[in-house]
Amino acid sequence: MRIRPEIASDATRIDTVVTEAFKTAAHASGTEAQIVRLLRADGALQLSLVAEEDGVILGYVAVSAARIGDAEGWSLFGPLAVSPEKQRQGIGSALMTEALARLRGAARGAVLVGDLTYYRRFGFRVWPGLFLPGVPDYATLALPLEPGVEPAGELFLHPAFALDMP
Repeated sequence: MRIRPEIASDATRIDTVVTEAFKTAAHASGTEAQIVRLLRADGALQLSLVAEEDGVILGYVAVSAARIGDAEGWSLFGPLAVSPEKQRQGIGSALMTEALARLRGAARGAVLVGDLTYYRRFGFRVWPGLFLPGVPDYATLALPLEPGVEPAGELFLHPAFALDMP
């Protein structure tokens, strides 16, 4: 398996992987692929990585700019998607590890909305005072990538994520 940046010809397969991966997820809104398309169209993807094997895209992660309070320089992970038949084989972990490695030294920190049980293995945790309106505090997670940074305040995302909000 190899992880590489997205190229233009990947877009349709990325849509399929993201849609299929979230089809049965309890937390899915059904807008995940559309969010990626909007981020791409707006030039808002800081990172757009695919995991592929033998030319087949198995997984995908999008990273876009975010702000916490007045603090710029944060990177939002999401969506992270792996084809259903390839889940639980380390592909999502490999995508997260590679994306975090690429962000070190380039971002203040990483944020996401997700399951702490899964994302704590990468160093993400709940931070008192970090919040995203409409999202439970236990699901709003951050990982500072610079020493002494403590994320606190409202998380601001690209407008494409409004599709996902109730």
